[in-house]
Amino acid sequence: MFKNLLKITAVGALALTLTACSNEKKEENKVASVPTKTVIKVGATPVPHAEILEVIKPLLKEKGYELQIVEFTDYVTPNIAVDEGELDANFFQHEPYLNEFNANKNTSLVKTVNVHLEPMGIYSRKITAINELADNAVIAVPNDPTNESRALDILAKQGLLTFKNVPFKTALDIVENPKNITIKELDAPQLPRVLEEVDAAVINTNYALPAGLNPLNDAIVLESKDSPYANIVVVKKGNEDKDYIKALDEAITSETVKNFIQEKYKGAIIEAF
Repeated sequence: MFKNLLKITAVGALALTLTACSNEKKEENKVASVPTKTVIKVGATPVPHAEILEVIKPLLKEKGYELQIVEFTDYVTPNIAVDEGELDANFFQHEPYLNEFNANKNTSLVKTVNVHLEPMGIYSRKITAINELADNAVIAVPNDPTNESRALDILAKQGLLTFKNVPFKTALDIVENPKNITIKELDAPQLPRVLEEVDAAVINTNYALPAGLNPLNDAIVLESKDSPYANIVVVKKGNEDKDYIKALDEAITSETVKNFIQEKYKGAIIEAF
């Protein structure tokens, strides 16, 4: 009788042990299914980047992530913040600018996905068509290397200037200037504010929109849709395959975002995925 009781006790103990182990494994599996990182911090310029990011907050919440959007009004700080680990990603730039930034700042940043294209445009308060541009006109352009070169390409395509064959054009690379145009280099955010002072300005869409300028209605020349300057999500090299970055990429290239871009910006911004 006593031996049988010991056997029953031993079997019961073993069953409890197996049940406990099974429950522990289930708990481990539950923990493993929950993202270890639950907050994603992304830097962005206000329009349209932060607006697009707001759209994907519910999509990421469904996957267990909280999206925190940190707004910037310059093109340098958000890259430094990602490189130093203060941000998980940023969304404000195109790949030519990223490549130039990495080379000059010795940062290790990489693109994950294309999101949209913001066609750069020529705007003016003084003329309504590019052929009205007078001799000795002053045209303002962004002063960062890639966007200045991009702006000068637009002027070159209009037959206003010709340039040396260099990777990044500046005013110093002008070969022919039949109208004796003066190129005024300014910080990109300042360009909408100087429209009254210059004959024209070549402005990025993300600075044109907050200033009340609609690229489709107000630009006298708009960059071609085949431009290589799609805006991208950027992370620090080595983080591009992290689960939370993959979740961010999936959300920002979703049908929800595509529909939002088409309905909100009506062609002024074009999805690039």
